[in-house]
Amino acid sequence: MPSELFVFDAYGTLFDVHSAVARQRAAVGPNADRISDLWRRKQLEYTWTRTMMGAYRDFRQLTAEALDFAAASFGGIDTETRANLLAAYETLAAYADVKPCLDALRARSARLAILSNGTPGMLNAALAAARLDGQFHAVLSVDDLAAFKTVPAVYELVTERFGVRPEQVCFLSSNRWDIAGAKKFGFRPIWVNRSNQPDEYTDLKPIRTVRSLADVPGLDV
Repeated sequence: MPSELFVFDAYGTLFDVHSAVARQRAAVGPNADRISDLWRRKQLEYTWTRTMMGAYRDFRQLTAEALDFAAASFGGIDTETRANLLAAYETLAAYADVKPCLDALRARSARLAILSNGTPGMLNAALAAARLDGQFHAVLSVDDLAAFKTVPAVYELVTERFGVRPEQVCFLSSNRWDIAGAKKFGFRPIWVNRSNQPDEYTDLKPIRTVRSLADVPGLDV
């Protein structure tokens, strides 16, 4: 059935997680790209590990801890640069394809939402900085559960909030593991494969794979 409820992951899908380091590249130094990559990997690792342990810390705290590990792995950064990076993460740049996609979906009266590991404060700050506040009918955070994706109860936040069945939800994420979790829950996921990664979790396939959100409004989903 065609969906008119589109739910977006935030980090990596709407917001460029590497834009924080990009803004501080000179201060971070020659290992900037490797620090950025490791920062993201450890951030996600901490969400999965702490969820399995039942030892929740919110996404803002884990983002800081992941940065500290990544920076220390390449010789460290000074306190001012650390503070600037964490501040920049609160106002990550939105990808250029985000606003046109949202506008096109809203033009056909689709309902739009975010489902994210981010804290409400982080999400509100990022949306305001990108001038996307007011674009979504709901901004849902895992903070309500004290557990991160891919716990099924996280995806259930959407069905409870909108009073829909899982198969009525079109879920969009750039993270293949998130697509797998959403598919297992029963959503109809679209993988926004921005960096042309190989497929994985092949038993939990997306209904579509696109390279950009610009492709989404034209899909029959």
